[in-house]
Amino acid sequence: MGMIITAAATALPDRAAPASVVDLAGRAARGALARAQVPASSIGTLINVGVYREHNTFEPAMAALVQKEVGINLDYIADPEPAAGFSFDLMNGACGVLNAVQVGQALLDTGSTERLLITAADVHPGGDARDDVDYPYADLAGAFLLERSADPDAGFGPVRHYTADRPTDVEGYLDTATMGRHGRTAITVRREPDHAERLADFAARAAADYAREFGIDLDETLVIGPATTSDGAGAQGEPHTAAPVLGYLTAMDGVRHDDDHPLDHAYDQFLFVSVGAGPSAACALYRPEGR
Repeated sequence: MGMIITAAATALPDRAAPASVVDLAGRAARGALARAQVPASSIGTLINVGVYREHNTFEPAMAALVQKEVGINLDYIADPEPAAGFSFDLMNGACGVLNAVQVGQALLDTGSTERLLITAADVHPGGDARDDVDYPYADLAGAFLLERSADPDAGFGPVRHYTADRPTDVEGYLDTATMGRHGRTAITVRREPDHAERLADFAARAAADYAREFGIDLDETLVIGPATTSDGAGAQGEPHTAAPVLGYLTAMDGVRHDDDHPLDHAYDQFLFVSVGAGPSAACALYRPEGR
């Protein structure tokens, strides 16, 4: 059986208060559940892959707080059925969603869970990315609801990872020499001037290697690659960890990001390509059900 995307959703801050990772991830998750018309109690596992958080919060695991926010089986002793409910963080930057897909494939294949939620939310430590002109990412969340399909030809193919043979040209860190008393609300993101061009080149090489390994015709495949804008979600900045969710929703809406032409609905498969710090890349083929 293949693992399919049953529903996907994104969420933006309402700006009535500073943005919160838990709030955004929770709203994206509830949006996906509402689209699929399934209850939170049916989710066996939640994996959270966001990186940047308000106040630079490191502990506890954000996934546990998101699980509580969504209301996924909060008492596994009193309500063990239909799913006990398990959650954890998985952090690998922009490749996090595809890493979570890989973990999800193993969980669903072994019958450890029937439905899996992936949440990806990034928020500026100060609560509003618009206030920091040097911070490139949007305050944005995305969520995938995944489950098994009876169609063996539908769903995700293998996830593959690639590493570039060169130093990373992007870093996000706390600059202890300059943050002073504002450390909980500050972050430094360093990127080389030609970062976007190198990212696009690495993504293209990773996609070509993946296509060569699995015999994929890229002319017949819609590539969902790294996004440099969050326009499709209405956010300001780049989507970062939520990029695969935003790219998938854009593809399913039938509009390309790179031009103004409608999507050719002859495409029956997508290739997810994510590239992040390392530099590292991840690719996975996806065939929607019924295509």
